[in-house]
Amino acid sequence: MKRLLTILSLSLALAVPATAPAAQDGPLRLTITDGVIEPMPIAVPPFVARTPGATELAAQISQVVTADLVNTGLFRAIPPEAHVTRVSSFESPVQFSDWQAINAQALITGAVDVSGDRIVVQFRLWDVFSQAPLGEGLQFAGTRDGWRRMAHKVADAAYSRITGEDPYFDSRVAFVSESGPKSDRQKRIAVMDYDGANVQYLTSSDSLVLAPRFSPDGRTILYTSYETGFPRVTLLDVGSLGRRTVGPQDTNMSFSPRFSPDGGRVVYAAEVSGNTDLYLLDIASGATQRLTTEPSIETGASFSPDGRFITFDSDRSGSSQIYVMPATGGTPTRISSGAGRYTTPVWSPRGDLIAFTKQNAGRFHIGVMRTDGSEERLLTGAFLDEGPTWSPNGRVVMFTRESPGAQGASQLYSVDITGRNLQLAPTPGAASDPSWGPLLN
Repeated sequence: MKRLLTILSLSLALAVPATAPAAQDGPLRLTITDGVIEPMPIAVPPFVARTPGATELAAQISQVVTADLVNTGLFRAIPPEAHVTRVSSFESPVQFSDWQAINAQALITGAVDVSGDRIVVQFRLWDVFSQAPLGEGLQFAGTRDGWRRMAHKVADAAYSRITGEDPYFDSRVAFVSESGPKSDRQKRIAVMDYDGANVQYLTSSDSLVLAPRFSPDGRTILYTSYETGFPRVTLLDVGSLGRRTVGPQDTNMSFSPRFSPDGGRVVYAAEVSGNTDLYLLDIASGATQRLTTEPSIETGASFSPDGRFITFDSDRSGSSQIYVMPATGGTPTRISSGAGRYTTPVWSPRGDLIAFTKQNAGRFHIGVMRTDGSEERLLTGAFLDEGPTWSPNGRVVMFTRESPGAQGASQLYSVDITGRNLQLAPTPGAASDPSWGPLLN
C-alpha cells in the first residue's frame, strides 16, 4: 500500500523540457501547498566501487544517502530489488527508460575510489523524466573514517537541488547523555552526528551538567555546570575539551546561556540578591550588561538571527510567557497569548518563527509561532515534551521527550515544522537538552 503523508502538496515545475539533454541551472522546484501527497519516489542504486576494497564503503555511503533523504518524509526510496537495471559504471550513459518504468522521478548515481586511507566519492543527480542532470556532478574526498560525512554531503546536495532549501544533514547535535536510575541520573555532555552516529563524550559524570548550546561555528559549547555546587555558565572547547567558567564571579547562580549569532556575546540568566534576570556578556572583554530589572524570573533567552533582538520567557504577568525585546535591553513585548505556560523560546535560523515549549491541560507541547506571536501551532503533545532546537536550515525541530512513570527516561525526537514526520533520534541511552549545531565545514 502506498504511504500517504499529509505534509505538502508538491507539483513538479521542471525548468528543462522532457526531451532536453542539457543540465538545469536551478533546482527542481517543489511548489508547496496544502493537501495529501505521496513522497517523491527516488532511486539510489548502490554506488559503484571503482577500486578494490571499495565495495563495502560504496554500499554504506549509498545507504546513508538514502536514509537521509527518506527520513525527511519528502522522499520514498524505490528498493534496489525493484530496479530494472544495475548501475555498474559511473561513466556509462543512464538508461532513463529503465528508471521511468519504475516511476523514479529522481536518480542518484555515485562512485567510490579507495587508496589507502583516502577515499573519493563522486555523485550525480538526474531528473529521470527530463533525462537531464540536476546541476553539475560533485566530488568529495577525505579519509576513510570520514565516509559518513561525505555521504551526508551527497544527501545535502541532492536535497537542496530538489527542494530549493538549505541543507542540514552534515551537522552535529550536542546533548546531555543520561545513565543510571531516575532518582540518581548521571549526566555528561556529548555530541553526535544529526542521525545519532559518531557519539563522543565531552565531560565526565562527576557533576551535574545541563543545557549545552553550540557556538555559531560549532567549535565551543556553553552549558550549565554544577561542579562548584551551584549552577555556573561554563565554556567548553570541543576540540581540546578545555573548559572555563564565564560571567561575573559575584553570583553563585548563572544558567541558561546562549551565544549571539556572531559568537562574541552570551546571554544568560543569573540570580542576584534573590532576583533572576537576563545579562549580556562580551566574551572577549568580560564586560556584562544587565538587560532586565523586573521582580520576576527571566530566563531561556535566544537571539534573533540578525542579533538585534532577544526572545525569552518571564513570569512577570503571573505565569510564564514569551517576550521579545532589543538585544541591548529595553521594554519587552509579550507575544504569547494562548492558554497555558510558555517557556524555552528559540528563534529559527530563518528568522520567521520562534519555537517554544507549552504546558497546558496536563500536557506538554512543542510549538511554533510567528515572531509577533501570530499563527501559533502545536507540533507535538505528550506527557513531557520540552526544549526545542532548530536544524541549521530551520526546517526541523529536535526536542526532549520524557516517558511517564518511575522508570521513565528521556529521549530525543525531531519533527518537521508542519507537525508531521515525528522521528526518534537514536542515542546510546537516555538523552535530553539537544542543541543542533551549524553545518560543518
